[in-house]
Formats: sequence, structure tokens, C-alpha cells
Amino acid sequence: MARARAGTRIRTRTALLSVLTLLAALVSLQLTGPAPRAAAAPTAFTHPGVLVSQAQLDYARGKVQAGQQPWKAAYDDMMASSYASLSRTPKPRAVVECGSSSNPNYGCTDERQDAIAAYTDALAWYFTRDSRYAKKSIEIMDAWSATITDHTNSNAPLQTGWSGSTWPRAAEIIKYTYDGGWAGAGRFATMLRDVYLPEVISGAETKNGNWQLVMTEAAIGISVFIEDRTSYDKAVSTYLARVPAYVYLTGDGDLPKPPANSSIDTKAEIIKYWQGQSTFADGLSQETCRDFGHTGWGIASIADIAETSRIQGQDLYPKIQDRLRQALGFHTTYENGATVPSWLCGGSVKKGLDQVTEVGFNALHNRLGIAMSNTQKYTEAHRPSGTDNYFNAWTTLTHADNPS
Repeated sequence: MARARAGTRIRTRTALLSVLTLLAALVSLQLTGPAPRAAAAPTAFTHPGVLVSQAQLDYARGKVQAGQQPWKAAYDDMMASSYASLSRTPKPRAVVECGSSSNPNYGCTDERQDAIAAYTDALAWYFTRDSRYAKKSIEIMDAWSATITDHTNSNAPLQTGWSGSTWPRAAEIIKYTYDGGWAGAGRFATMLRDVYLPEVISGAETKNGNWQLVMTEAAIGISVFIEDRTSYDKAVSTYLARVPAYVYLTGDGDLPKPPANSSIDTKAEIIKYWQGQSTFADGLSQETCRDFGHTGWGIASIADIAETSRIQGQDLYPKIQDRLRQALGFHTTYENGATVPSWLCGGSVKKGLDQVTEVGFNALHNRLGIAMSNTQKYTEAHRPSGTDNYFNAWTTLTHADNPS
């Protein structure tokens, strides 16, 4: 009997130790792993909150009303553009087909420019409080949401990214600031969810980096408008992996980081992917030796995504600010006239960064206090920024020296 009781006590102690060991393992798992996600969607999304916040709009509107520069000139430039025309007729198409370099071009230019017009009219509404602009923006968005079903051909992901980056900016302003109502907002959200989001969130790892960056910008903006936390998180993860594979820092080692989930991993493959460039310096981009125009698109999306994340309370600038600062400084140095060294792109670069620096410059220089003399010189010399007719539009008006 005593031996039986002793055996029972041993088994009880053993079971208790097993339970305690399991509990300890669970506690350890909570404390040390798996690693938490680098960023997450906010518990509640901020609206309007794609690229520009209401506080930023109010700041810029106040500057325009006071006739202050550069905002007044930027506003006048926007209002004088064809994008602000109240006689504009949208040109929606059920299937937008875009080949390489938009050839064929079946609705590609129309879609991009209608999206910019919708955004322009949304801004015009906010600055003037003239309901005609809000109604025109709604007319354009409703026309497309009633029509489009797909994007096809080789440039479909890029085209979807360009237009998909701009639509949510317009939709956010109209839905959350226009007191006249927007009956078609739900259908527009369905369009973004069903036609655009699946295309842009799918990834483009082996394409030039501006593709995946603008696709990710679109995915982030769409996720905010439709309040999709899962897609937002996925897009942020893609972004945080893509930025280091697009802008080089010496801390990366002898070679740039390859794109995540790609087959590009050997030295020869990485150099080929970086346009044949084999010497690397802080701020060099994967597309620098292709041309500064495509590089500027990539840099713009890096800044735009970080700006939206900051508005949403999940600030990604601290994670990418060194790469963004170096990329802006590197390319504006040569845009400003510096001699191109022989080791860079064979001693010759194709300039044309375009008006893509306002958002990043304002965030890093004005809000964070980082000295950026080359970027400042370039940015101020190119004010007021207009639009590239793709997805960058009116950033001097919305972001120049904007503290909000």
C-alpha cells in the first residue's frame, strides 16, 4: 500500500512537472518567439488618410487663402490644368489593356488621367468648397466603378499600380469630407477590392523595383479605403523587404540585397539586375543606371507609402529614412550638375528625376530636421510640382513645408 501511494505521488509530481514545463515553454514562446510582425495595420484607420491627411489639407488650404508661396502658385497651377476642368468627360473601359510601354494602349492613358482628374477635383473641392468639383470627382469615379472589370497584357500590374495609387486618394477626400454624400462609394470600394487589389498585391519581385513599389503603394492606399487590415499588413511586409532591395547602403555589404522571394541571388545575377553596375555607394538605386525617371517613380512610392503609414499611426519612416535620404541626395546631386564619376553607369547617367521629391524632403528635412542640401536645392528649384500624368500630382500644394 505504501509503495502504491509512493508511486502515485511520483506520477503526480511527474505530471505536475510536465505541466509546469509546458507552461514555461508557452511563456518563453510569448516572450521570445515567433518574432512579431515588423508593422501592423492600425486598430482603426484614419480618414482621409491616403498620402494626405485632413490636417495637411487644412494647413495647405490656409496658406492658399492667405496667398502665401509656394502654395498659391501650386494651387493656381492645379486649377489651371485640364485635370480640374468641370467639362471633363470620363472615358471608362471594361478591360484596360496595356502592353510594354503602354503599347497597345487601350484605356491606359485614359484610366491614369481620369484617376488624376478625380484626385484633382477632390483637392479642388476641399480648397474651394465648391460642390461642383466634388460632384465631378464622383462622376469620374462612378463611371469607372460601373464599368471596369480587368487589366490585361504585360503592363497590367504596373498600370493597376499607377491608377490604383491615385484612386484612393480621391475617394478618401470625397467620402470623408464632402457633405453632399456619395451614393456610389460602396461600389467604388468593391471595384478597388475586386479589380485592383488582387493585381497589385500579388508581387513583381523580378521586375524593376518601381513596379512592385507602386503596386505596393496602391495596395496600401486601397487597404486604407476599404479598411482591410490583412492586405495592409501584407503590403507593409512587402514594402519593408523591397526598399532594401531597391536602395543600397554600405551596411548591406559588398552587394545590394536581392529582391525577396526571387531567383536573383548570385553576384552576377544581382549586378545584371542592377543594370550592370558593379560598384555600389550609399543611395544608389537598382534603376539608377537605367534612368533617373524610373528611379524617381520608385523613390516617390517609397516616400508615399511611408507618408500614408505615418498618417495611419504606424510610422514606417524610421525603418526606411536612411535609404530614402541617401537616395534623394544621391540622385539630386547629379541633377544639380555634379560631374558623374567614371565608376557610375560607365560615366554617364540619364537624368530626369522629375518632381518626386516633395513628400520625402518634407518628411525628412522639415519634420525630422535632417540636413539635405542637394535635395532642398533641387526641390525648391522645381516648384511648384505639377503632375507626371502617371501617379504623382500636386505635391508642392499638399506637402511643401507641411508640418502636419
